Amino acid sequence: MTYSFRLFSAEIEMKDVLKRMALGALIGLVAISLLVFGVDDPDPSWPANWRVRPLLVTPFVTALGILSFYLKDIIGVKGDWPKIFLFILSAVLFLISLWLGTVLGLDGTLWN
Repeated sequence: MTYSFRLFSAEIEMKDVLKRMALGALIGLVAISLLVFGVDDPDPSWPANWRVRPLLVTPFVTALGILSFYLKDIIGVKGDWPKIFLFILSAVLFLISLWLGTVLGLDGTLWN
């Protein structure tokens, strides 16, 4: 059974949304893992399980942030330049979500 929903002029399948969110979460997990597992001597004042929060928060936020790439489908633009503009805007929004997820995850530890 296929689940889909209609948003403005686009019909978006849930399977595609979940695939894209999984890709965003994977990108966030790889990015935060490079930071978290690169720490050799953590500050003794940090909790013992300080790595858990960044490894959960950042992939979640980037999974939501990658949904900005559905803007061109939702808005339904025609023409090359508007599509290019929306792609660049979506990429910037995803990078902002990656940065915010990193800040939220590392708050109180590496981001202090």
